[in-house]
Amino acid sequence: MTEKKIALVTGANKGIGYEIAAGLSRLGFRVGVGARDTTRREEAVAKLQADGHDVFGVRLDVADDASVAAAAAQLEAEGGLDVLVNNAAITGGAPQEPTKVSAEQVLEVVNTNVVGVIRVTNAMLPMLRRSSSPRIVNVSSTVGSLTLQTAQADAVGPISAAYSPSKSFLNAVTIQYAKELAGTGILVNLGCPGYVATDLNNFQGFRTPEQGAAIFLELATLPDGGPSGTFRDDSGIQPW
Repeated sequence: MTEKKIALVTGANKGIGYEIAAGLSRLGFRVGVGARDTTRREEAVAKLQADGHDVFGVRLDVADDASVAAAAAQLEAEGGLDVLVNNAAITGGAPQEPTKVSAEQVLEVVNTNVVGVIRVTNAMLPMLRRSSSPRIVNVSSTVGSLTLQTAQADAVGPISAAYSPSKSFLNAVTIQYAKELAGTGILVNLGCPGYVATDLNNFQGFRTPEQGAAIFLELATLPDGGPSGTFRDDSGIQPW
């Protein structure tokens, strides 16, 4: 019997992350449910297991070096890692107008949404390098597209000096990972879930978390030799 591949999804106790974890399990992965809140993590794991999913909890605060190191050690003990989905993110709260946002807000958002991705990715890379089909999938958004922002398109959301720029920053960092890891077999891509109803937007979105998760399942299971360094949603490649 072939051993199952292992995936880790950060921020997987609810919303899009939860559905990515469920979807990867349906595709045959054993999935680590990463979350910093113990109660919510354990409840999510119990619910997923009750639905027949092969998952396990991973205590993981992406903003904390020690927590990330402990999570990496746990994954090593579980057998390694094949797919990393960096989903954990925060908005930073209000106000987000650039003339009103605080430096502390911006730093907190960047520490989670960008530096957190770097922390987790670098901690997990030794395992990913040993995988036969390693994939890194970063959860971004078209609100981070400078092209769409400067076009003043309706789809780019409200004025945001912390959250939206953090996604632009994440997009830029992801390109650098794709460039550095080119030729290693590790595919690194970005996805946008669309406007999904989650607590990040007070459930105002019109897409379901399951619909939002679909693009990330696709990117997590790209064939060997597939694209790397792309930014896409369900409709295809998105502008940077």
